[in-house]
Amino acid sequence: MTQTLVKAPFKADHVGSLLRPENLHQAREDFKTGKITAAELREVETKEIKRIVDKQIEVGLEAVTDGEFRRSWWHLDFLEHLNGIEGYNTEKGYQFDGVETDRYHVRNTGKISFNADHPFIKDFIEFKEIVGDRAVPKQTIPSPNQLFEVGIRNPEIYPDIEEYANDITQAYRDAVKAFYDAGVRYLQLDDVYIAGLSSSDFKLIDTGGYSREQLIDLAVRIVNGVLEDKPEDLIVTTHLCRGNYRSSWAFQGSYAEVAPILFAKEKVDGFFLEYDDERSGTFEPLKHVPKGGAQVVIGAITSKFGELEDKEVIKKRIEAASRFVPLEQIALSPQCGFASTHHGNKLTEDEQWTKLKYIVELSKEIWK
Repeated sequence: MTQTLVKAPFKADHVGSLLRPENLHQAREDFKTGKITAAELREVETKEIKRIVDKQIEVGLEAVTDGEFRRSWWHLDFLEHLNGIEGYNTEKGYQFDGVETDRYHVRNTGKISFNADHPFIKDFIEFKEIVGDRAVPKQTIPSPNQLFEVGIRNPEIYPDIEEYANDITQAYRDAVKAFYDAGVRYLQLDDVYIAGLSSSDFKLIDTGGYSREQLIDLAVRIVNGVLEDKPEDLIVTTHLCRGNYRSSWAFQGSYAEVAPILFAKEKVDGFFLEYDDERSGTFEPLKHVPKGGAQVVIGAITSKFGELEDKEVIKKRIEAASRFVPLEQIALSPQCGFASTHHGNKLTEDEQWTKLKYIVELSKEIWK
């Protein structure tokens, strides 16, 4: 298993979230209305997690996730269980292209630290037991930078953004250690925030009086601070995306503005990048990834719709990326998860599995 982990991210990989089946949607609704208990809801979740782990292995993936089946959101469920952070109902949701999300967010209510009883730790331990030695269990969590979205930091508690950053860094250092002690060896930080810093139409920024360039630098400093004492056998990647909600998106723009700092200096083992349509820009920013450094996972297969991409088009996309990063340093994945929230994207579960199997097959042809 240790030898396998050294290769992560894998040539055929995926971001993490998977479409929730109807019986899980129903169980969540029944729990909300008091028809079933929390234990009964968890039974349904566990049953479905076992099923999708088997399915991921069946389609040929070497790294598997729990599909984020115990969450409603890709990020808020994790963040609201940190000390000093709470979830609450908002007046407005996130604004995506043509759609507004559910009205829920998190806010800062006290000094931030890691909660030793964070439910994600127990969730991973159970997930790892389900996977066994059949594949690499991958854990996904939001990047610490997601706590810099506008409206989260309480200036009365943290008037100084650097103090806020320091406490977030320590909280995540403690989180990484707790996950590692629980058996995590492949960890992904999902970072929409820093991708947004490269987009002119991304407005959700807690500036703290900083320029955009200073915010980019701060975001990279925080992740590097979190990973300062990372164990050698722990693989950590960053996933960058521009929003993924019911097949819609939040903003657009290339990675050009963040690339000179992010790709060159963030001390992760890989970058999962969104490259499934024209909103993504060119591959030129990849020139900032050090040769022989982080793996670059090209998200050239969309998770937003079920239609399969043309095989030759994808091969040409990978070839184009290899002009800036060596082919052996590149991998393939969907641009994002299939269900960043419990609603899921506009495709069927069969189409989801077909896409993931397609990625495995393509990777074997590209990296013979």
